[in-house]
Amino acid sequence: MAEEQTVSLVDVLEENEELEEEASAVLAGSDSDLCSYPQGYVKRQALYACSTCTPAGGEPAGVCLACSYKCHEGHDLFELYTKRNFRCDCGNRKFTELQCKLFPEKDELNSQNKYSQNFFGVYCTCSRPYPDPDDQCGITKSTSHRALLPKSPSLIGWLCLQVEDEMIQCVVCEDWLHGRHLGGGVPDSVELQEMICESCMNNNSFLWTYTDHLSVPGAAVEVKEETNTNVPKEELKGDDVMEPSCKRSREEAESGCKGQGHEEAESGCRLKELQEIGQKRVRSGAVFWPSAWRSKLCSCNTCKERLSAAGLSFLLDESDTVLAYENKGKSSEQRRQGPDPLMSALDNLNRVQQLEIIHGYNDMKTELKDFLQRFAAEGKVVTSEDIRQFFEQQQSRKRRRDDGRFYSP
Repeated sequence: MAEEQTVSLVDVLEENEELEEEASAVLAGSDSDLCSYPQGYVKRQALYACSTCTPAGGEPAGVCLACSYKCHEGHDLFELYTKRNFRCDCGNRKFTELQCKLFPEKDELNSQNKYSQNFFGVYCTCSRPYPDPDDQCGITKSTSHRALLPKSPSLIGWLCLQVEDEMIQCVVCEDWLHGRHLGGGVPDSVELQEMICESCMNNNSFLWTYTDHLSVPGAAVEVKEETNTNVPKEELKGDDVMEPSCKRSREEAESGCKGQGHEEAESGCRLKELQEIGQKRVRSGAVFWPSAWRSKLCSCNTCKERLSAAGLSFLLDESDTVLAYENKGKSSEQRRQGPDPLMSALDNLNRVQQLEIIHGYNDMKTELKDFLQRFAAEGKVVTSEDIRQFFEQQQSRKRRRDDGRFYSP
């Protein structure tokens, strides 16, 4: 007879703690009580779009985490995960019948905000909703640096069970793309990597030069090496070539601007050096970048100007990454919570006591689920009084059980 598999309370608590950390990664970096509007264009924050207030065909708008709770409770919201350099729109001109309850004195528009199809609940080059009903897929989490919540994409990832696929966010346009629409294979290990879609790469063609040296090749991407020792210098010039900002000696060219720590080197341009090496990769498909790749970008004056003109200055800022935002949220949540007293108390319990507690926990969880499902079936709202009565019933049952009333004579 096969041994019955048991799960300890420690396992359950650790799994619950992991789920809480995932939620903290998305939400703890944003304020859930105060509208973010007074902070101006926030570097990165959790955002939502309200299809109840701004339906398709109208003007796109985004609201902060606090406003999604306080001003749009009960509305149909699209969870946008995070966006950079965005100012809360809640209650401005785009909301004709709603005034922000948290910060009503807002400008009519936030001119620097950037909007995409995501604000109307569609994603990818195929402009489909998430989850896509045509895929008829179940949702399960993957552990890669990709997407999170059941209502919309985010950073933990989702995987279709029938249409095997996942959605990954481009760090430039911040749209979410299906893996099958990236134009190439997805690397197996991308836990700490960022992705730039093919469209954004083509719109900023100088980035292709970095792919030869910094990116992670996808499964369907071919890489070939070429040497330019016999190629006339004129042939090196193209859309993705940038001329150096000053003339250099041979010694300066060898040292160059390495980009490490973004230290500026007036005498050289790392991008130009990489172009002259001549290694070439097929210029197609999305590009995946490894951890800390931003620190290797050239930060000479000319490159800074080019990035600024393209609206890509944030690529020189490693704190702009979603990973940095997540880590900040997790750290903040841990400081607020402190050590878990329940986990600490388990050290003083033996195995039998832990099993008794886990059985009680499972029973309560099942009963609570059944209790809440009755409200869902009847379309009723669960109130605090309902929850109070539920736990009072639990206490009453426990007392009767302790008195032996549940046992047969």
